[in-house]
Amino acid sequence: MPAGVWVLGFVSLLMDVSSEMIHSLLPLFMVGTLGASAFAVGLIEGLAESTAMVVKIFSGAISDYLGKRKALAVFGYALGALTKPLFAIASGMGFVLAARLLDRVGKGIRGAPRDALVADITPPALRGAAFGLRQSLDTTGAIIGPLLAVMLMLLWHNDFRAVFWVAVIPGLLAVAMLLFGVREPETSRGEKRTNPIRRENLKRLGMPYWWVVGVGAVFSLARFSEAFLVLRAQQGGIAVAWVPLVMVSMNVVYAATAYPFGKLSDRIRRETLLAAGLIVLIAADLVLAMGQHWITVLAGVALWGVHMGMTQGLLATLVVDTAPEDLRGTAFGFFNLVSGIAVLVASVLAGLLWDGLGAAATFFVGALFSVFALLGLLKKL
Repeated sequence: MPAGVWVLGFVSLLMDVSSEMIHSLLPLFMVGTLGASAFAVGLIEGLAESTAMVVKIFSGAISDYLGKRKALAVFGYALGALTKPLFAIASGMGFVLAARLLDRVGKGIRGAPRDALVADITPPALRGAAFGLRQSLDTTGAIIGPLLAVMLMLLWHNDFRAVFWVAVIPGLLAVAMLLFGVREPETSRGEKRTNPIRRENLKRLGMPYWWVVGVGAVFSLARFSEAFLVLRAQQGGIAVAWVPLVMVSMNVVYAATAYPFGKLSDRIRRETLLAAGLIVLIAADLVLAMGQHWITVLAGVALWGVHMGMTQGLLATLVVDTAPEDLRGTAFGFFNLVSGIAVLVASVLAGLLWDGLGAAATFFVGALFSVFALLGLLKKL
């Protein structure tokens, strides 16, 4: 495995430590401290994630045009790190929304160039494993972040804002590691490029690629924001300081499965693995819908983590497999644009269902979307 893939993985790990220290507590902060509704949580989460994915189309296209990925990735990581203090000083929902959007703009700027850079430095025979490895390290950060949040919440008696200030430190370390630890391959430099979003270039993104885009959108509709997993855990009577452990349990499973399933995707048909991932998501939604006891919630969240490990790196690998080499950044951008719209719709719908019909209805509808996605995928097989 190229050393650059490892470094990019550890960069993702540090930034996820920073982000998840905040995100594992943010739904509770919004509802408990700022008095937000579940609909407001869903709307903010949907807008934030869709903003990140819309921005990716522009950053990906720019990285293709310039033939350079690293500078954009550094800028995106730096923006993400520098927005973390805004959560600590937030006095209302408008401030949280602004902070969340700016944070996700940073994610959007770095996402497509970083994924394209992974593809640029990895031999084709190792792509599935490379994306799985980066995803595993990324998710390891999503384990450490909530654990730190729990420890600090217990130590500082549920002081949300103090925890948010500490989250700035690993974000800045991620920027430094990327800046000094990753070198772009020479093949991506000095080449004359044309506008990647011109019509003649977009025509080179053929039907296999657009099929992957459609599959990614349906997956996003079936899997709404993970903020609702946190709220479900709180319904089960888990103390506020311990709620982030729910996300830890999901991400432990996610990190443990992403790399093995990435390697497996290099050996078996990838569509088959996607279908299996949807079956696991259906099971997760049904378990979460049927009860709010902490054991039931943890079981559903663990299944959710298996689904993520099976599918997230796999979808990125499919984008690389179906896109021309010089349009990889643009390909990731369009993929995330469409997925971002789907995330917004799914999260707003989940919030409305939660407020109107309760938590169980939210997860039952998620399972129904997953069934429709599975039926469409089975036609491809």
